[in-house]
This record gives sequence, C-alpha cells and structure tokens, in this order.
Amino acid sequence: MVMTVDELETALSIPAPDDERLVLDDSRRLTGQGLLWERYGAILDVLVTEDISKDDVARTWAEEARLTLDAVGWHDEKVIARQFENGLNLAISAPIDQLYSAIFVGQIAWHFTAHRLLQTKPASRDVLVADVRRVMREEANPELLALQQEADKRAIDFLSDDDHVSLGHGAGSETWPVRELPSLAEIPWDRLYNVPVALITGTNGKSTSVRLSAAIGEAAGIASGTTSTDYVKIGDDVLDYGDYSGPGGARMLLRDKRLQLAFLEVARGGILRRGLPLRQAQAAIVTNVAADHLGQYGVNTVEALADAKFAVARTLADDGTLVLNADDPLVVNNGLKSRRKICWFSLDPGNPQIVAARASGKLCCWLDDGMIHYSDGVNVQAMLKAADAPVTMGGAAKFNIRNVMGALCLAKALGLSDQAIIKGLTTFESKPEDNPGRCNEFHAKGARVFVDFAHNPHSVEAVSDALVHLPSKRKFLLLGHAGDRSDQDITDLTKSALAFGPDEIVIVELEDYLRGRELGEVSNIIEGACVAAGFPEGAIAKKASPPEGTCHIVNRLQEGDLALLLVLDERDKVFEILENSD
Repeated sequence: MVMTVDELETALSIPAPDDERLVLDDSRRLTGQGLLWERYGAILDVLVTEDISKDDVARTWAEEARLTLDAVGWHDEKVIARQFENGLNLAISAPIDQLYSAIFVGQIAWHFTAHRLLQTKPASRDVLVADVRRVMREEANPELLALQQEADKRAIDFLSDDDHVSLGHGAGSETWPVRELPSLAEIPWDRLYNVPVALITGTNGKSTSVRLSAAIGEAAGIASGTTSTDYVKIGDDVLDYGDYSGPGGARMLLRDKRLQLAFLEVARGGILRRGLPLRQAQAAIVTNVAADHLGQYGVNTVEALADAKFAVARTLADDGTLVLNADDPLVVNNGLKSRRKICWFSLDPGNPQIVAARASGKLCCWLDDGMIHYSDGVNVQAMLKAADAPVTMGGAAKFNIRNVMGALCLAKALGLSDQAIIKGLTTFESKPEDNPGRCNEFHAKGARVFVDFAHNPHSVEAVSDALVHLPSKRKFLLLGHAGDRSDQDITDLTKSALAFGPDEIVIVELEDYLRGRELGEVSNIIEGACVAAGFPEGAIAKKASPPEGTCHIVNRLQEGDLALLLVLDERDKVFEILENSD
C-alpha cells in the first residue's frame, strides 16, 4: 500500500540542533522554476546569526548536501545556496516523483551541516539515510518520472500535483490520476499541445493587466481564461472565487479543455513557496517592482524582490517574449541581464531602452503625444490614443496607460490581431464588472466616487496622482490598512494617500485583517501620520468598517465633490452602497 500524502509529509522527523545561531526556519517542495533555479526539488530557509559566516554555511552545505545526495543514490542531482541578510536559502534538486522525500534529504543534509558548524555530534548518517530511502521507495512513481521526461523532450507542458497529472494546456490537454498513468505508448501525443499562455507579475497592475489582456483575447473570438487574486475564469464563467495567483489556480485553468488562451497572474508568494506552474509560456511581463511584502522567504530588499519576479523568464519557451516596463529602474536592471527576447514599453519616446531597441531593430512600444506606438523591429504602427482606452481616465491615469501598453505587447507576442487589440483595449472599462476594485467609478448625489484596492505606497501614489487634478469642490478619502505591515509601512501608505489632497478623511477598521495587532492600533497609526503631516484632527473621522465609512462619506457628499475610497475589505458591500446611493 503506497503512503498517502499526509503519511508522506509526516513520515520522518529529522532532528536539527537546538541553537539560536543556526535555525531551520522552513523547508518545502519546489514544484517549478523559482528564485534560485529552474529545477524540481526542495528548499530550506535557514537563519544565521552574525557570529557564523554565511560563506561557511554555504560551503559546508554544498559538501554535506552532496554527500547526502550521493548516499541516497541521487548522483546527478544538484545543490545551490543563496545568501540573504540574516540567512540563506539552501536547495537540492530531485526527481519529480520524489519531492516529499527531497524535503527529508534536504533536512538530513542540514542536520550534518549544522552539527559540523556548531562542532556538535550528529546522528548516524547510515540510520538517517536508511530511513529516507524507505520513504523514497514508498513515494517512487517511475511512470510519473518517465512521463515528465518524455513531455520535456516533446516541449509539451507537464503539470503535476498530489492528485493529478496533465500534459498540454486547455483544449490540447489530457489529465490522469497521479497513480493511474497510462504507458508512454498509450499517450495520445498527436492530440496534445500547449495553448498560448502569458504570465503577468509585478508589484502593482497585475490584475488589471490580466483582465485587459483577456479582453483582447475575447475580442479576437478566442476562449480566454485568467487566474488572479479574485478568481479563476474562462470567458464569463468563473470556475472558483478566491486568491488563485499561485500554481493551484494555474493548474485549474490550464486543465479546462475549453481553454484556448491563458493569462496567469503570478504573485511573489507562489514563486517563492513552490515555484512557477509551467515551463512553456509564450510571453511574460514584469509590470514594475516596488517594496511590498518584504521579509519573507529570504526576500528582504526590493532588489531581491525584483530577482524573484524575474523568475517568470525561466518559464518562457525558446521563442517566448519577455515584456518589460522600461520606466522602472529595477525592471530595467534585471532586463538588461536577461538573454530572453525582450519587448520594452515606456511612456517616454526618449527612454534609453526604447531608443536602443528602435536603433537595433528590436521590439518596443512607447507613448508619444498621447498616441501609443508599437515597433516590431522593422515597422512602426500608431496603434491607438491612450485616452481612447477607458481605464486611462482620458489619459490621466499614467499607471493604467502602462498597463494598456503592457497588455498590447503581450497580445502582439501571442499573435493576436491589431483589430482585436484595439477593440479589447477600447471596450474594457473601469467598472466592477470588468475590473473589480481597480479605480471603479460611481456617481452619488452628483459627486464622483472612485473605489480602488491599492494597498501599498506605490499603488496608492499612482491612484492619487491620477485623481488629484480632477475638478472638485471637496475631496473625501477613506483609508484603512492590514495589520501585517510595519508602523513605517502604514505611515508611508498614509502619506501617499494624502497626495490626493483630501479635505476630510475617514479611517476605517479592518477587523478581519488585524493580523496580530489590537483593534484600533492601525487606525491610530494612520491618524498619527495624518496629523504629523499637518492634516487637521477635526477633519478626521473613524469608523468600524469600510461599509460604515462609505455610508458616512455618502451622507456628506454634495454635487461636485470627489471621493477616493481605498477599500481592502468588504468591497461588494461598498459597491452595493454606492450603486444604491443616488
């Protein structure tokens, strides 16, 4: 009887030294390309104090991991280490059918690494190796391994999880239970293929870019699917609601046989936890990189975050295209190191990357005098006026002009027609039905009200910049924040929101997002930041939730007013209040 997944996960308990100088913080499977490399395997996060050299840790790990891999018979598998500010990521590669065992192999290698560095006595290597080899025999699935290797030879994508295995994408896919695989001779190889897939990552603009791109696909008459932090969707059919910006959402979508074209939102967490879900994408985009969610999995700086985002380049097929924002210095820095075919885009026709791309006959896209241009390296096309794309708010929302340009470049890379590109971009609107929570506009009592999900200083600043120049008699701002950010992060976000120039501020509690803080604690930090910036205390109100804060603002609105509601929770209730406010 083969072990169940639950039994595999808990089959062994590998001891590690109890010493605060060397702490094993986490260990997990790598099921796809990630920050470190493109291999399957296991990764460990270890924390190291200053009195132990990280170079010594990396060197000792390389030696002990090699000894352990050889001891279990994985002679062709590799070892890697990445240092960060207070520790290291340590990884080994492993066969696709042995990833739970790989965690134990990695932990055994760490056991000997830590004991050697601490000069303490380890357990018996023979005993630990014998234990893990027993688990390896239980987990082994030679049919799965053979299938993966044959699919790789044929450049057909291989998607695997604990329950199912699939080859190809969408209309070109077949799926089987992981323990009921056909022989290689029984596989209908002639019916399997990869549909065009684009990966969308970055700090901000991912969901909007996904939805803009899908609108282009639908305009082309192609069954287009998306994954995002809101749902998995094909056309108008939502397969499931929730945060599906990781590998699980991608597999759900790519196994649906209706699918002909896919746009996958790829978040930082999924890349770092498990890796990317596929290996044969036609295009990928990095929208931008800004400080957000730092301090996890050894990604403590914005530069390291950029490295993680650029893991999407590892997924590209040989002829794939990497679409990059030439106005973002971190994107440019990483892009210039990439060997992939790149399509740059910029709001500035004089941007150095645009100038260089045009001079050398490379792909690029730029804005000049309000018109978006695209060059395939030979011919230049004036595609559309930025103001004609509704999400740009007449050209005022520069962040959405970039999102439009990025979606255009992805569509070009996927071979979609100019007619479909223009139709998709000019019919997609900033309304809840098209782009929920992204600068959605409502009208209440003669005032304009915008609802946005912006939740970091970079995105809040972009929204504030787009709205600050709109005519208004008075401005209202609704603001709240999750508790899993530092006091400084919350203060920085508040300062960015104040750039909107509000006359009144409503601070709301997010009770479901306290994440370790006390009720009222985040609100007090926001209020303190407002007062410190010179905002009058008498113009600040506090409410218990976003719906209550929205009702308060709606009751205050008069004709000609303007409101920005930064709503991170209970968005549907806020939408309902605004839709019924006139």
